Amino acid sequence: MNARIPIAVGPARSGSAYDSVARASNEVAGRLAQRLASETRGEVLFSAADRGRYATDASIYQVTPIGVFVPKTAEDARIALDICRDLHVPVVPRGGGTSQCGQTVGAGLVIDFSKHVRQVLEVDAEKRTATVEPGIVLDHLNAQLKKTGLWYPVDVSTAAQATLGGMAGNNSCGSRSIAYGNMVHNVLGAEAWTSDGELHRFGRFDEASGAVRAFGERVRELAWTLRPEIESRWPKVLRRVAGYNLDIFHNQNERPYTADGSVNLAHLLVGSEGTLALTRSLQLRLSELPRAKVLGVVNFPTFYKAMDSAQHIVKLGGDGTLTAVELVDRTMIELSLQNPAFAPTVRSALIGQPDAVLLVEFAGSDRAALLRKLTQLEELMGDLGLPGSVVLMPDEGPQKALWEVRKAGLNIMMSLKGDGKPVSFIEDCAVPLESLAEYTDALTQVFRKHGTKGTWYAHASVGTLHVRPILDMRRNGAPAMRAIAEEASALVRKYKGAYSGEHGDGLCRGEWIRWQFGPAIDAAFGEIKRMFDPLDLLSPQRIVNPPRMDDTRLMRFPPSYRVIPLQPALDWSAWDVQNDPATERVTAPGTGGDPARGLAKAVEMCNNNGHCRKFDAGTMCPSYRVTRDEQHLTRGRANTLRLALSGQLGADGLASEEVRAAFDLCVSCKGCKRDCPTGVDMARMKIEARHEHGRFRGWSLQDRLIAKLPDYAAMASRFAGLLNLRNRSPLLAMLGEKLLGLSAQRSLPTWHSRHFFNGGARGATREQLLAAARPVVLFVDTFNGFFESGNAQAALTVLEAAGYTVHVASKEGADGKHLCCGRTYLASGMVDQAKAKAAELLDALHPLAARGIPVVGLEPSCLLSFRDELVTMGFGDRAQVLAQQSLLLEEFLAREASAGRLDALKQRLKPLAGPLLVHGHCHQKAFGAVTPVLEVLKLIPGAQPQLIESSCCGMAGSFGYEASHHAISLQMAELSLLPAVRSAPDAIVVADGTSCRHQIQDGAQRQAVHAAVLLARQL
Repeated sequence: MNARIPIAVGPARSGSAYDSVARASNEVAGRLAQRLASETRGEVLFSAADRGRYATDASIYQVTPIGVFVPKTAEDARIALDICRDLHVPVVPRGGGTSQCGQTVGAGLVIDFSKHVRQVLEVDAEKRTATVEPGIVLDHLNAQLKKTGLWYPVDVSTAAQATLGGMAGNNSCGSRSIAYGNMVHNVLGAEAWTSDGELHRFGRFDEASGAVRAFGERVRELAWTLRPEIESRWPKVLRRVAGYNLDIFHNQNERPYTADGSVNLAHLLVGSEGTLALTRSLQLRLSELPRAKVLGVVNFPTFYKAMDSAQHIVKLGGDGTLTAVELVDRTMIELSLQNPAFAPTVRSALIGQPDAVLLVEFAGSDRAALLRKLTQLEELMGDLGLPGSVVLMPDEGPQKALWEVRKAGLNIMMSLKGDGKPVSFIEDCAVPLESLAEYTDALTQVFRKHGTKGTWYAHASVGTLHVRPILDMRRNGAPAMRAIAEEASALVRKYKGAYSGEHGDGLCRGEWIRWQFGPAIDAAFGEIKRMFDPLDLLSPQRIVNPPRMDDTRLMRFPPSYRVIPLQPALDWSAWDVQNDPATERVTAPGTGGDPARGLAKAVEMCNNNGHCRKFDAGTMCPSYRVTRDEQHLTRGRANTLRLALSGQLGADGLASEEVRAAFDLCVSCKGCKRDCPTGVDMARMKIEARHEHGRFRGWSLQDRLIAKLPDYAAMASRFAGLLNLRNRSPLLAMLGEKLLGLSAQRSLPTWHSRHFFNGGARGATREQLLAAARPVVLFVDTFNGFFESGNAQAALTVLEAAGYTVHVASKEGADGKHLCCGRTYLASGMVDQAKAKAAELLDALHPLAARGIPVVGLEPSCLLSFRDELVTMGFGDRAQVLAQQSLLLEEFLAREASAGRLDALKQRLKPLAGPLLVHGHCHQKAFGAVTPVLEVLKLIPGAQPQLIESSCCGMAGSFGYEASHHAISLQMAELSLLPAVRSAPDAIVVADGTSCRHQIQDGAQRQAVHAAVLLARQL
């Protein structure tokens, strides 16, 4: 296998780059790496793990590139193109890597524009245009445009991660194409290099000169010659993205490409999937942001009725206010209800148990007129025999939440456990709207014939419905895919539709271009390719001379795919199942045949869609938000694990250096557990990786020091004065960094000789607890017990003031040590030791939890491990019982307040004036436990808590204390948390996490408090 070379090979290492890469790969790869390193400023990634991470996109395919190049500037990209031309190495441009059909994978040099080449070069608000580099993400562009009142309206579902270059290459569409059109309708010009290295400006044909003019004239000649063929073979629908846009000279789209009927040669590049030129910049046509939007969610008893109604609903948009009619089917509804991040939103849109819903959006400047449109929608549904079927959402908040669920649709559908997965290959065929119901019904029969079913959603307004039949690509999936594709194509032809309606051609549908357009037009496409790229350097075997869609040599899970047998440390059996494609029923846990006992199947839940690349909301992925490196991304880590577990990184498997490096910046925030629509829990997977690495390679002194903290804390506290000298002595701090790897620039927690466990705060005995009318157990963790005892004392005070009999959790057999959740051991991968701590917890707390007595904790990472890792350690029902009774303090108080049992406490709370900021711990966010914090703080008269919209604080247990991570820890905090704290100097800052409070203290010189402390102060 390939030896790993430095992640970023700079000029100083260019000589060694050749030797490293050539020895591990071949001479051409070595020369390519050497020249890129010496002649550019970009990052040169040629290790087996890096190449493997870029070998896939959101499709079913995997093609390992010769290497990966991440240019710092557009000039770097041009130089890379020149080098590749000299060495005859193909170029594969890539943005977010979200392609559904394999457009961004290939055997050449992958050039990733998304990290650096992502600037907005110019915005002309008066002319409503923007010029951008290809690597900029759509949501990031629109965030910058918002202050101008404009936006770029091709709002694809992957807007948080899709780049404009990739969208142009694909001719992307988006949910609102009925109102705004596709990319081709919204691109005004492009600067791009052809494979000979020449930079050309593509725009209006009547203004073109030189080589661009010659290109245009030849394409025009082809279009004139093939006019009868174009009229006969070209799909007459809005959604058609196959082949090249030869019809710019004889428009066949139901929406003209340009407003004035002119020809724009940039439209030749749109949809060309990187096969004609390498984009330098794009000039975009902007639109005015709608001043108001309203949404009606129509619930249908049958899928057919929903499809048949779409043609009537679109007629409500005759005045241009209808912007979307989107489908969500029963399968997607059910899967959404299983995701804690989406379930509340989905429930708010349902009436009973519909078989499908349509999201009908109206937008414009007159809100009153839009509300009348909702009334008309209700009347129309009554006329169609469905009175009372519409849920009205006139307000922005609920609308936005529901659209986020809809945007996550592809990923939600992929959350089906087992080897059978919804597979993308015919999912965006487009047919005329009047034929939509018949087409979908006929295709459903095709699926049934082949022993499977499809999951449906998407753009009912334009006759494009995403459908993915459930296939097992490891076992006979490829032949079934071929058979279904052939029958689907016959239906598309019958209804005069487009076989490739939105997601492009790539490896999946390239071979169908000739079927769609016929041999004459296909030959013209070949001539266009040769005219622009005579060397066949740019994304070869795409559109022209494509491979077969079912060539298993190009697939992520070919017949040769094997998982290395492994006994994981935690229980992953819930993922080790098989499913029935026709019924979606899954077998019992542990019956799926995974040699890694479910771990491999859990890793394979990542479908590479890149939802983890988002920046705008949620927690994940904090390390990627700082580095923008694929390696430090949830998707990148999942791919690294998959490659390791299947032996593609060598025999070391999870213990490999590649896996260790991929997890180096993972802060175990659990953001992916909640935010990833397919539920990839990278924090738990990191435990497995660290466990395996430690088992084979041992643990460092730093690992042992952190992991064993709960065991020696009581003894160490006796020497508090001596240990605290470290924070006052730069020399001791530097010595600690050298010996233990703990940053000298970071203060360490302060030890106390007098702490909660020896300070006399006893609470009720176990006997008193069992006899009490209102019993509760307070679990005091190591951090709040030894370092911040005031938090534990405050919690005890608040609970007793609220009328509860409080027992402080303790071991059944007193041995002088406190109960511990094992979190520090888990963080180091020492699972056996963590299980020993968990066993002590269960012995002490299960008998109480079994009586229905709640167990309340203060530190999110500790208490919430009762509901997460503890139930995966093999303790069976006992762990489940404790998990059900375990609550954070605010969760418990919020529940009790809702039940009317906190009136006495509320009467005692004194008013609070002034601003109040709340930072949610990552694990609180992952378990939906932030809202209770806000609810409880609102019990204080006058309190108006404001949640800081932030990702991880960057401390993450010991992570932020480590010298190797100190800088990046602060960078994570500076993304949003620390600026928010500094912007409100008079605010009280509440943060329940020990690490979070420490980061705020070190980074903003502000003391944050636990919610328990604030509540106790107000008594």
